[in-house]
Amino acid sequence: MKWRCGVCGYIHDGDQPPEKCPKCGAPREKFIQLTEEEAGLIERSRFSNDLHARLIALMQKVELLADEGIKDNLDPGCLTVFRAAKNQARILARMARAEIQTHISKGKWG
Repeated sequence: MKWRCGVCGYIHDGDQPPEKCPKCGAPREKFIQLTEEEAGLIERSRFSNDLHARLIALMQKVELLADEGIKDNLDPGCLTVFRAAKNQARILARMARAEIQTHISKGKWG
């Protein structure tokens, strides 16, 4: 079962809500049990948002790798590849961040 704090939106997984919200301290009475459909959407959202976060982290690694290649500056062809990689990594990371932001604004978070 999943429970949402009516004060701050914290999502709790468990058979019962906590005595008080770990985030805002609201009492147990402020929690509402989510429907099965709402709980399923949260599970799917957690999975998808985790994939986006992992993609962002991976793109940060690509940027660092590209910086090394740019610094190495072996030849113009290499520079072209590494500069393109850095640019595309930045674009993909921004797209993933924007998608997470969209999920949050639609309540697809938890």
